[in-house]
Amino acid sequence: MAAECDGTVAIIDDDAAVLDSLRFLLEVSGHRVATYRSAADFLAGENRDADCMIVDQHMPQMTGLELIARLKAEAMRRNIMLITGSLSQAISDRAAALGVTKVLEKPPGENELLDFVNSCVQRPGGAGDGAIA
Repeated sequence: MAAECDGTVAIIDDDAAVLDSLRFLLEVSGHRVATYRSAADFLAGENRDADCMIVDQHMPQMTGLELIARLKAEAMRRNIMLITGSLSQAISDRAAALGVTKVLEKPPGENELLDFVNSCVQRPGGAGDGAIA
């Protein structure tokens, strides 16, 4: 069952500098942001109702794609951007199979990031055509 969205952008990345940088950019642009240092932190958190998510692929314990697969299994419907420092065809293919909206190499471009987030939070309910289900 899909949860109701609350206008928040969730960022999951084990790199504190990336979290701070993305949070700053999005907050300055007027978005509500919740950050998590790991997939486990996100799963344990109370705010799982984000309109969209920016997820790092390479994290300890659970990768971004493993987190996305788990959310899909739980029928959480969200638009997701996967970011990775080492983009490969295998990562792109798996992301596409999981319904990931966008895959970008780190660091993501400011315009691409803002276009993605703005398109997610402007959709009624937040989870539009590109959302995983």
